[in-house]
Amino acid sequence: MGSRVTRMIRNFNLENRAFREISKAKPQAAPRHPTTGSFPQEGVAETSIAEEIHQKNDPLLSMLKDVYVESDDPVSQGEAASAPVKVVKTQPQRRLLKFSLPGDPYGFSDLTDVPKGKLSLVEALTGLNNHKRMPKTWTPEKLALEFSLDPKDAKALTDFFFPFDVKIIPPKSEETKQIKDS
Repeated sequence: MGSRVTRMIRNFNLENRAFREISKAKPQAAPRHPTTGSFPQEGVAETSIAEEIHQKNDPLLSMLKDVYVESDDPVSQGEAASAPVKVVKTQPQRRLLKFSLPGDPYGFSDLTDVPKGKLSLVEALTGLNNHKRMPKTWTPEKLALEFSLDPKDAKALTDFFFPFDVKIIPPKSEETKQIKDS
């Protein structure tokens, strides 16, 4: 019954309302921005632009040859009195891996050495697992010596990362079924 009433209200005077909407004045389109020229044909414009891009611009090339950039680190006031020191970057020292996975799983076989102060994923998990099982013998200091780490990094590693810590929460009631070890 309710659908009949809503249909009657919805369709009341439908034709008159439709003609009224159709007879309203249409909105004017926004004026277009005046262009500076006519547009060339599509194929012609693409080839001429491509030719312009690949042409050499002699004035710009000559200005580019005059530019020479030399960069130095800014000198602080304390260092200004002393003679300037040139910093020579050397390759970081590397160390051989302590632990690796056998075979070629997960693409780790191509790693043979890592920079000092860094760990591979396998070494990090091994060190964290050793620390978890025997925290008295595998202290952060021993981990730092074993893997050539900074002591504060080894301390942060043992404080904030835990390898695969599984906790089994007992049920609140004894009626809940549990999986028993077999």
